[in-house]
Amino acid sequence: MTVTTPNKKKCYAAAMQLLVRREHSVFELRQKLTIKEFDESDIESSIDTLIEQNYQSDVRFSADFIQMRFNQGKGPIKIIVDLKQRGIDQFDLSGYDFYTLARNIRERKFGKQVPIDFKEKAKQQRFLQSRGFNFEHISESFKTA
Repeated sequence: MTVTTPNKKKCYAAAMQLLVRREHSVFELRQKLTIKEFDESDIESSIDTLIEQNYQSDVRFSADFIQMRFNQGKGPIKIIVDLKQRGIDQFDLSGYDFYTLARNIRERKFGKQVPIDFKEKAKQQRFLQSRGFNFEHISESFKTA
């Protein structure tokens, strides 16, 4: 028999409220519940229960997060860094075409014309790099179809 204290119920309810708004990783939930000053054992117990009930899933969180960042035009480097900051170490980026995304982002921002001027090309490369694309994606984005 599990003993449920009033604080444990409040912690669980607070975690559920967070998950109702959007998916959260275990790391994010732990951080936010700690800030609300819940007891560590109540936090762990609540998170374990949410995982058992399939209300929280790091796999589901990472899939949603990757899709969201991809739709925002972010490259794999930025996505990986953002996932790791949220406590996610295992994810799958293989289903995403970052080559096409880099080209589309470059063309949307700067137009279809490939720059001849070194300064302009460098500017566009820096832009794509700041979006989290690697050297291969950036190079391919300048090749004409």
